[in-house]
Amino acid sequence: MTTAIHRLVAGCRAGTELAVVTRMASGWAVLGHKQVLPGYCLLLPDPVVPHLNALNAAARDRFMADLGLLGDAVLAATGALRINYAIFGNLEPALHAHVHPRYLTEPEGMRTSNPWAYDWSTAPAFDLSHHEALRDSIRRQLAQRA
Repeated sequence: MTTAIHRLVAGCRAGTELAVVTRMASGWAVLGHKQVLPGYCLLLPDPVVPHLNALNAAARDRFMADLGLLGDAVLAATGALRINYAIFGNLEPALHAHVHPRYLTEPEGMRTSNPWAYDWSTAPAFDLSHHEALRDSIRRQLAQRA
C-alpha cells in the first residue's frame, strides 16, 4: 500500500522534500505541509510501518524518544507554551506522529481545542521562502540535543 506517508518518506530519502527538518534515528522530522500552527511538524518512521505496534520494542522506544526530542526542539525554536502530540493513522494508515506547538496567542476559544478544530484549508502552506528560518531553527535545536 502506498500512502501519503510513504510518498513523504520517499521524498525525504531522495532529497526532494523541502520540508525536511532532519533525519532522526527512527525516521524523518518534517514541517507540516500546512502550518496551521507555526512549527507544526511530523515524525515519519523509516522504514514506514502500518502503526506503532508493528515496531519491535527497541524501534518503538526509539520512535517515541525521537518524538519527545522533536517536541523539545519545536518548543525551544518557537517559544510555544506547550506541545500537543498525536498518533492516529486512520486517514493515512501508516505510522506518523503529529507535533503541534500551542501558543498563548491563539484565539481564546481555540487554546483548549484540538488542532484539527482549525480551518486547515486556509492554513498557510509550507513555503521554503517563508518557513526556512523556522525549519533551520528546529534543526539546530535537534542538533544540540543529539
